[in-house]
Amino acid sequence: MKAIELRKKTKDELTNKLLDLRAKVETLRFDTERKKVKNVKSLAGVKKDIARILTVIREQ
Repeated sequence: MKAIELRKKTKDELTNKLLDLRAKVETLRFDTERKKVKNVKSLAGVKKDIARILTVIREQ
């Protein structure tokens, strides 16, 4: 997800996406502890997406 795409969305859409990603981080954390996730880097990618969304929300 790129910042350019995020800037086109409304604040409500960004907030909903943020809630979804935070839930995904939670499940990824638990799954990595249980050794169910093969790609551990996906957690870092989701965290970066959350940071991008928060940045765009602050810019608006």
